[in-house]
Parts: sequence; structure tokens; C-alpha cells
Amino acid sequence: MNTLTVQNVVKRYASHTALDDVSLSIPKNSIFGLLGPNGAGKTSLIRIINQITGPDSGTLFFENEPLTQKHIQQIGYLPEERGLYKKMEVGEQALYLAQLKGMKKAEAKKKLKYWFEKFEIDAWWNKKIEELSKGMQQKVQFIVTVLHEPKLLILDEPFSGFDPINANIIKNEILNLKAQGSTILFSTHNMGSVEELCDNIALINKSKKILDGPVKEIKKQHKTNVYEIEFTGNMMGFSNSLWTYGKLGKHTNDGEIYKAQIMLTAGSTANQLLESILPVAQIHSFKEIVPNMNDIFISMVNQGNEMQAAENMTE
Repeated sequence: MNTLTVQNVVKRYASHTALDDVSLSIPKNSIFGLLGPNGAGKTSLIRIINQITGPDSGTLFFENEPLTQKHIQQIGYLPEERGLYKKMEVGEQALYLAQLKGMKKAEAKKKLKYWFEKFEIDAWWNKKIEELSKGMQQKVQFIVTVLHEPKLLILDEPFSGFDPINANIIKNEILNLKAQGSTILFSTHNMGSVEELCDNIALINKSKKILDGPVKEIKKQHKTNVYEIEFTGNMMGFSNSLWTYGKLGKHTNDGEIYKAQIMLTAGSTANQLLESILPVAQIHSFKEIVPNMNDIFISMVNQGNEMQAAENMTE
């Protein structure tokens, strides 16, 4: 079952197309990465999900029901641009925002006490927002976003402005929320966070979806059959041993140990490659070079831009 399904959504602003026939399926109880360069259309989609604006065409479903205003209470949204009232006291504002999400004051106060103690910020209750650092303000806004235990959490650059320690605290809370049944839509430019947290991703570029699927499957699809080997021995003998199963790529030598990249030839296996090398080299390490999400992101965006440029030239 999907928490959110987006079908063939189109959104235009005057002559600009922000979303062009975008479809997504966000599985229940998963962390879904919404990726793309600035201006790709991510924010437009998030605004539509939050019903701040509507699509020009296409449909959205929340747990198999057409998305309507009643679902807003089941969504938590942490925007990239934080929006707390600077002159209000922290506790007063947190209670106010919790009640806007339909929580009773007594229930909100009880849950806020739990979260403030958990984040070690209970001493801030009577301070004004403007007295807090940016990181402290973001902790408050994160708490307010998750307080009503929404089924769908939309987190836009949730680690922005946090030091590594507090970023790790937020990361662990995101994983805890998933374990407790929440579905998280996670928009970020931090590909390290994507690899660490996301089960599935979709990549949008220039209003179009150009890639989606499980992170593990996408990485597998983009493998290049390149391996890195560290060894001692004779480079000439090593190179000659590769002629059947691999092609030597860039290689270095730090004095005793060689490090070389080998591309497998079509139809060859890593075991065959190793068997050919073992008689002439002492192998210290052998690993497959799997592209990370940052490499895939850059490659797919560049590829999409080149294809669009070629299409424009033929028009």
C-alpha cells in the first residue's frame, strides 16, 4: 500500500512548466527521497501535496483516497525556509502550532514536555524564538512538525544549519519515526543522507521525472563492472595477466603497493579475473567500485540536460 500516489501531475506558472506529467508512488512506512537540482520542480510538488496550490491536471491519492483538505491533519511539513514567529515564546508558539493541527491543549503540552526533555531544550520554554540560535529554532520546528504523529512527514532539507552532533540526533529521530509507522518524504541535496536513509528515490530535472526506484536497485543498475585492486608484485606481469578477463585502467604506486582499476570484459566474472591475477600478484584488497548516489545524480542530470539540448536543436 502507498501512503501517497501522484499520477500524471502537471503544474504551470504562466509560460513556465514546473511539473510535466510527474507520477510517483511513495510506499507506506518508508523513507522516500525527492531529489533534483534547484528549480527542478520539487517545491512545486511539495506545495501541491500540502494543498497550498493545486495541479493543473493529474490526481493525487492519500492511502488510496483522493487527496483532500481532510488529509492535511495527517501530514507534517518541515519547510526549508523556517517560519517561526520570532517575538513569541517557544512554548507558547509550539502549543499554538500543535492546536492548529487539531491537538487538544493538554495533550499537546504533555507531548511537548516529552519532546523538549528528549532534545534537552526544556529550559527554552519561556524564551523568545529570536533568542535562540538557528539550530535551536530548527529543533523546535522539527518537534512541532512531528508532534501530532502524522502519517506522512515532508522534510525539506531537515539537516540544514545543524552541526554534526545535532544532525545525527535528527537522523536517528527520522529512523525512529519510520520504525513507528510514519512515511517520510525527504527532499535534500545531501546525497550522503540519501544513501544512509532512503529506501526509494525519485529524481526530477527540469520539471520531468528522469529516474525513480529503490536506492539499492538504482545503484545496481548503474554499476560499471569496474574493480579496484591493491597488490604487490610486478606491474608488467599483472598487466599481461589481464588480457582475457579485464582491461587495466588508472593505476598508482606508493612505493611497494600498486593500486589499479580494472574493467571486466563482457562475459567475464570477478572470480575469473582473480584466478588470472593470483599467479603473478599478492592481492591485498579487491573491491567493486559501485557509483554512489552523488555520482548517479550528476550523471543523470547531465544526461537529461544533453538530451533536452539536442531536442531543442532539432525543433
